[in-house]
Amino acid sequence: MIRILIVDDHPVVRRGLRAMVDDLPELEAVGEAADGAEALRLLAGGIMPRPDVVLMDLQMGAGMQGVEATRRITALPDPPAVLILTTYSTDADILAAVEAGATGYLLKDAPPEEVAAAVRCAARGETVLAPPVAARLLGRVRSGRPTLSPREAEILQLLAEGLANKQISRRLFISEATVKTHLVHIYDKLDVDSRTGAIAAGLSSGLIRAS
Repeated sequence: MIRILIVDDHPVVRRGLRAMVDDLPELEAVGEAADGAEALRLLAGGIMPRPDVVLMDLQMGAGMQGVEATRRITALPDPPAVLILTTYSTDADILAAVEAGATGYLLKDAPPEEVAAAVRCAARGETVLAPPVAARLLGRVRSGRPTLSPREAEILQLLAEGLANKQISRRLFISEATVKTHLVHIYDKLDVDSRTGAIAAGLSSGLIRAS
């Protein structure tokens, strides 16, 4: 039996995922969390059976977001696999999740059998990407579009959300000088000379999502 922890800020979504998981053979939902911080507390508290796979949403309101939760979970001793299940498929989201240690990346419109197959792959330690995500990454490589590093994509996404350099440095625990250096590289790669231009280029090319 593969044990699963479901992490999503919407109660209706959690209930739906739990019902779907429990209806699939060899899968069992052992816990639910509304954000990353609650997931970490459940994993540390020993109040549920240890999950083999964490189904993790990316955006969870005011709570700890999926990327940070993934980073912390995968840093635990003998961590469960983290499988992202989200509606977002921009380069920034995908790269940030993979860099944080996610084993796989699925979209929420995936059919139950695809989710089940992905969970089984993740439990075996295999990487799994939803077909649209895999196609996007492959197209990104083949198209010759500007390629940002995961950190650059993350900073560009925060720019689009309206954060100033100081706020970005605090969010990412890096210095303002480092933020400025990344911005220079972002502007150069996107062939722009301003924050507005970078955001527009990022949105039009699918590197980031609208905030």
